[in-house]
Amino acid sequence: MKTWFLLTCVLLLAYTDIFSQEFVAKGQMPSVANDQKGIYLVYGNEDSILFTSSYDEGKSFSKPSLVHVLPELAASHTRGPQIGVTKNGLVITACNNAGNIYSFALDKKGKLIKQTRVNDVDTVAKENLMALSADGNNAFATWLDLRNGRNEIYGSYSTDGGITWSKNIRIYHSPDSTVCECCKPSVIVSGSNVYVMFRNWLAGNRDLYVIRSGNGGRTFGTAEKLGTGSWALKGCPMDGGGFTVEDNAVFAVWNREGKIYAGKPGDHEAQIGEGRSCTITSIAGKKVYAWVENKQVTYLDNSNKKHILGKGQLPVIKAINNNYAICIWENDKIISKTVVKI
Repeated sequence: MKTWFLLTCVLLLAYTDIFSQEFVAKGQMPSVANDQKGIYLVYGNEDSILFTSSYDEGKSFSKPSLVHVLPELAASHTRGPQIGVTKNGLVITACNNAGNIYSFALDKKGKLIKQTRVNDVDTVAKENLMALSADGNNAFATWLDLRNGRNEIYGSYSTDGGITWSKNIRIYHSPDSTVCECCKPSVIVSGSNVYVMFRNWLAGNRDLYVIRSGNGGRTFGTAEKLGTGSWALKGCPMDGGGFTVEDNAVFAVWNREGKIYAGKPGDHEAQIGEGRSCTITSIAGKKVYAWVENKQVTYLDNSNKKHILGKGQLPVIKAINNNYAICIWENDKIISKTVVKI
């Protein structure tokens, strides 16, 4: 009896490190946002933009609903619909293959309120690489823009939850001709602060930079490099990294030469793993990461312990509360999720 009891305890302890992979939907390129009430997910399936949500901390998601059918929707290879949470609802951006970015303002149940276009010059987002974030009623979209004949970082802000958008703003242009052409930028809105991260191309090096606006995205400061090392590369890695902001401090994670690094702008970086397609979330000073290593979604918890979540690519991770986060990814046009301990 004692032997059986001890064996049972060992098995139970072992299973505390095993996270169950659960089906969410059929589709590609999931994007996730959350607030204190729910978790909101948008993704693409052929030309359809689809939405689902969870109000039980990620345990279950609603039946997907159709937001819009956008002909030639870009929804593969790090390109896909993006979602942000505003004070009164949700905002989704999506790009078509021609290079136009469209915005969809929704209530929190997913009902469409308003559709409009974000880019004020036609078909300038031909790379289809864009990002979106929102806080309060403020939203900010950023993308790779070709209106001046070379890829630059552009953006636009909305102060009414994505119903209308500002005149487009050039955030950054590389003095060496172009930013990295195939890496998705990232953006975080926090109050009146807007942070944009992108992969640059300076002196042949494809390194990550962060640039900040303190006035809601109307003007931006000087871009800061992430890490002290550089990646001299003739091609494009198609890997934009991820970052988090807590107490106005930026902390990022990125791939350089197949190694995963993490650090603050201007500081020496630390290697935390190997792979690509990395993502980060933080809460109450605790940071956790996910990335793809050997075609497996790998999770690194706050105690620096690695966990394999399942086969797949392009994970996105968001903190749900001080103790748990949700990781969502895709594999063979199937979107899966796992709730993990921070």
